[in-house]
Amino acid sequence: MISLKGQNALITGGSRGIGAACAELLARAGANVGILYRTDTRAAEKVVDGVRELGKNAVALRLDVANRDECVNAVRMVSKQLGHIDILVNSAGIWEHAPIDRMTPAKWDKTMRINLDGTVNMITAVLPSMISQKYGRIINIASTAGQRGEAEHSNYAASKGAVIALTKSLGVELISRGIWVNSVSPGWVDTDMVAGRLKKRGELKKILDSIPRGRVATAIDVAGPVLFLASNFSDHLVGSDISVNGGSVLS
Repeated sequence: MISLKGQNALITGGSRGIGAACAELLARAGANVGILYRTDTRAAEKVVDGVRELGKNAVALRLDVANRDECVNAVRMVSKQLGHIDILVNSAGIWEHAPIDRMTPAKWDKTMRINLDGTVNMITAVLPSMISQKYGRIINIASTAGQRGEAEHSNYAASKGAVIALTKSLGVELISRGIWVNSVSPGWVDTDMVAGRLKKRGELKKILDSIPRGRVATAIDVAGPVLFLASNFSDHLVGSDISVNGGSVLS
């Protein structure tokens, strides 16, 4: 029933994991897709090929979301190739281990630049066109770490907590201009970012014991709520954060 036919979506971190799953699901719903990525060109091209096999248009561009000028240029280039941007999914992010007594300014700043500044940069880059067309859907990928904190990952938790607060603020600020801003907060998701932890048998058991659902999420588990937020079925959700963690954190 969900149809995004005629719409164009832009996804950061779109070459793998949650971003790639969002690209596939939004394309299946009818959207053309722009993939923004930082390092893995081959993976990005594979996602683009998959979208095109579904009969939708797709383009991939390499950029650093921490660089505002690159974000503005990427939006301009994707808009020229696909048309106006209707949906923005901010999925780019990093998760680095950093106990606070060994947290360097460089590590803290790196996380904030990518996870928080990158989100802001992309939002400000698409806003002029969304305001002009009086329509837009912005979905930020946050985290349960931003809801409850995460020991030895305070940099990550702080960045994602800020993304949730940003979502709430902009949701209220922009809805009168026809722009919906919401977020999705995943818990553990089986992606490359956490693969090392999930491969440790003792660690995996501990993780599974913390999830009432009894399993780690897949990227598609997260992409489903993103698709919902990109559609008109979520019209009355404004500044909302949807928890996708199998019951491990109830927000």
